[in-house]
Amino acid sequence: MLLSVIVPVYRVEDYLPGCVASILANDTAACEIILVDDGSDDGCGKLCDDYAAARPDLIRVIHQENGGLGAARNTGIAAAKGDWLLFVDSDDKLTSDALAVLKQAAREGDAEIYAFGFRADNGSDPPTPQPNLWQGRGPFRLADAPDYLLELPSAWMRLWRRSLFVENGITYPSRVWYEDIRTTTKLLALASGIRVLPEHLYDYLSRPGSIMNSAKLSRNREILDAMDDILSWYRAEGLYDQYEAELCALTVQHVLLAASVRVARADPASPLLAEFAAYTQEHFPRWRENRYLPRLPGLKRLALKLVEGRHYRLLRLLFRLKG
Repeated sequence: MLLSVIVPVYRVEDYLPGCVASILANDTAACEIILVDDGSDDGCGKLCDDYAAARPDLIRVIHQENGGLGAARNTGIAAAKGDWLLFVDSDDKLTSDALAVLKQAAREGDAEIYAFGFRADNGSDPPTPQPNLWQGRGPFRLADAPDYLLELPSAWMRLWRRSLFVENGITYPSRVWYEDIRTTTKLLALASGIRVLPEHLYDYLSRPGSIMNSAKLSRNREILDAMDDILSWYRAEGLYDQYEAELCALTVQHVLLAASVRVARADPASPLLAEFAAYTQEHFPRWRENRYLPRLPGLKRLALKLVEGRHYRLLRLLFRLKG
């Protein structure tokens, strides 16, 4: 088996048919589809069973108690028969040529990770292709292009050689937010080669009920646990000094900036905001000198200035004006 498509499923009854249909519209030869029903309490379990009954040659279903996105992916990895893994979130879709392009890349096998572009679906028609500054680059090792560590960590925008997980004992954490950044940052450092394909192969849906749009404000604190995990792993692997500048930039982008913006938009008086600032200052006291910060787009640089000055109400106003 060449490629395993792993789809974690939880409370997406309205979206799962479109997701599965987009996969089936591809060339599925030498592929399998694994639907992991993560204890979904809507109609998803039956939908999954129906798909497997209709295509037993192609689709397998695993039902499990709810363990979160990370646990569902781990179940899929353990069950996969393919040499390569593609994760598809159950409210998203593949483009019609995705599997053909990825299978060709896998057969060439000059890398262990193949990244690709995606289109953002915010209700627009068609979805909007997102800029891909690394388009067509590689293969390269992270050591030769360390700034690739700062790219989006999303699991679904990459094809992974399964042995990267299995031989290195890498799994996704269960029942947490930020499972992608905890895992992708390790796999990138371990990979013998990374290639970024030029095609846009994935349609990402941003919807109000998704995890990262959730109103559970306190869970944004889990970014600190995620960064602790990453920094500890890089130290244990003897890689911290080599990637210190990138790890600092990751902390600024994901803790001081992104998490602060999410929290400030909901509650500019939240004590979490001071906690994010203190964490960044404690681990990287010279973060303001980081060489990657001038690369931030203008809006993010402005937001970072507001965060640094603790102008959280202005920060909220800025993003309300930006929509």
